[in-house]
Amino acid sequence: MQNRKLLLAALALCVAAFFFFDVGRFFSLDYLKSEQASLEALYASRPWLVISVFFLAYVAVTALSLPGAAIMTLAAGALFGLFTGTLIASFASSIGATLAFLVSRYLLRSSVEDKFGEKLKTFNRNIDKDGAFYLFTVRLVPVFPFFLVNLVMGLTSLRTGVFYIVSQLGMLAGTMVFVNAGTQLAKIDSLGGILSPAIIFSFALLGIFPLVAKKVIDMIKAKKRYDGYTRPEKFDNDIVVLGAGSGGLVTSYIGAVVKAKVTLIEKGDMGGDCLNTGCVPSKALIRSGKLMHNINHSDKYGVHNASGEIDFPRTMQRIHEVIAKIAPHDSVERYTELGVNVIKGEGRITSPWTVEVNGQTLTTRNIVVATGGSPFVPPIPGLDQVNYLTSENLWELKTQPKRLVVLGGGPIGSELTQAFRRLGSEVTQVEREGQIMGREDADVAEMVRQRFVAEGIQVMVNTNAVGVEVNGEDKQLVCEQDGETIRIPFDEIIVAVGRKANTQGFGLEELGVSLTDRGTVAVNDYLQTDFPNIYAVGDVAGPYQFTHVASHQAWYAAVNGLFGMFKKFSVDYRVIPWATFTDPEVARVGLNETDAKEKNIPYELTTYGIDDLDRAIADSSDYGVVKVLTKPGKDKILGVTIVGEHAGDLIAEYVLAMKHGLGLNKILGTIHIYPTLSESNKYAAGEWKRAHQPHKVLAWVEKFHAWRRG
Repeated sequence: MQNRKLLLAALALCVAAFFFFDVGRFFSLDYLKSEQASLEALYASRPWLVISVFFLAYVAVTALSLPGAAIMTLAAGALFGLFTGTLIASFASSIGATLAFLVSRYLLRSSVEDKFGEKLKTFNRNIDKDGAFYLFTVRLVPVFPFFLVNLVMGLTSLRTGVFYIVSQLGMLAGTMVFVNAGTQLAKIDSLGGILSPAIIFSFALLGIFPLVAKKVIDMIKAKKRYDGYTRPEKFDNDIVVLGAGSGGLVTSYIGAVVKAKVTLIEKGDMGGDCLNTGCVPSKALIRSGKLMHNINHSDKYGVHNASGEIDFPRTMQRIHEVIAKIAPHDSVERYTELGVNVIKGEGRITSPWTVEVNGQTLTTRNIVVATGGSPFVPPIPGLDQVNYLTSENLWELKTQPKRLVVLGGGPIGSELTQAFRRLGSEVTQVEREGQIMGREDADVAEMVRQRFVAEGIQVMVNTNAVGVEVNGEDKQLVCEQDGETIRIPFDEIIVAVGRKANTQGFGLEELGVSLTDRGTVAVNDYLQTDFPNIYAVGDVAGPYQFTHVASHQAWYAAVNGLFGMFKKFSVDYRVIPWATFTDPEVARVGLNETDAKEKNIPYELTTYGIDDLDRAIADSSDYGVVKVLTKPGKDKILGVTIVGEHAGDLIAEYVLAMKHGLGLNKILGTIHIYPTLSESNKYAAGEWKRAHQPHKVLAWVEKFHAWRRG
């Protein structure tokens, strides 16, 4: 910081001196003409001295972004001729521009990123990808002030070497025009006369050329990708969607709303995993478990002799009733009424424009792959000898397992672990990493682990499952922990170690659509695959496996597919929230401490303990914490983690704040109803404000009050 201040002071002094001593008078056309003869004589007698001084002066003027570069380019032509003048001016201007670029980056970039960091991420991604083309374009078009280009590009992620080389090449044509004009200095009456409209238009065409060329190359590449496939002359559909989960349903809905012809194909149940085997049934199970937990702990509410016992078949029946009650929202009937052609069957992509289903071939301008994901089952020896459960088939259980092993400490595994324990099963949770809920901060994961242990769950971390042994009715999971072999007996085992994208069996392999290292379909910022008219959304595309993200992506896929010829939209992942519905719930948006440290992002941490919140105390749910990461010294929110009752609901205020650039001061200044859990957000903002009190000002205010009291 001190070095920046010194550099800024030095630059300010140089600029002030330039104007105070009226140095600009030496950079005028009249002065150059009046001194041309004497300058030429000096150059003839001491050429290297003149070249050196001229070169350094040119570099300094350009580096300081001072007016005069155009006059000096003319002077280069007048003194040194076309070839030598162009050589000197070209290198001097490029070096000076690069110095201005570096000064801007050193002095301004961090503060600009602090204020507009999230908005700059997409811009910088484009700069990383096509920055050389953009810079070359603006360098060729004289209407863009070169000094402004230097300063603005310094704020981006463009590499210094690329900036220099592209500047050297891009400014060469304009430099030659001015140097050539300088060789005819006597004929020039004004700088405006050098750049006629015809010349500016020619430069503009040159500037547009690299971008046009890139577009043409992209079109050629895309056309080549379609080699071997015959494009239909007419299309039955605007969009064919594979998969009726969240991503597919929202894509179809949007297409129907804008009057596109949409066909939605689903081989299983409408609503996808979230409705039938994921979000909905798991939350219904969690609710039953929580009720049983409250009954077992009713004494703390002053209720004696409360009792209850689990009717497990009825509990599972209720889950299916909940699914059935929500199912009409995602039903064939509803989407048919919306105008979507819904086909129950197994679709297969046979070309970039055709999909086969139930013996018929559909032609379509666009295809959206929304085939979701499925539980990943690790290759554990002996696992196939038992009827292991996953999040897909456990909802068919009729008998409650007495001894249950949950393999996996992620969100799914943790939710099921606690729910089954509260229903009365003896549960052992096995996680091979050092903590459960590995995406969360260690202290957050520890809060949940402690609650699990208090409820009687055996949580085993740093434990690797290496096999399953079956001896008659006896089943054991064999694990290794700290070099020791451990055997865990079980009646049922749930495998919840993660999910994999459903990318096989419907034509992607035959088309040669690329996959990522994670096994998801590779898509660009517009959610396009290798084939620009084939899109992918949801779990099959990643990078997030959340229902709400699939819905979010669906808008971009639908709009880009239907209207991309006019305008395409890059999918926005800036503010993605999620929650794990354990008790306490854990909700997150943006960075946590672990992320910030891994990415070397400076932050300040503000915490508010929910054990201090009036409503939480009244509800006997006074546990948990609000953790807010902010920019050092500022109230800009980088990320929030909430642990506690209804954390998944409480996080919404921070999601809104981050999405629209609101800081903690705005949250603090918002009225929150008393007594509610939402006050925890306001109190967290108050903790930040307390830590940033203007102590010096308050000391003077205290003296002011003392003076007024006499």
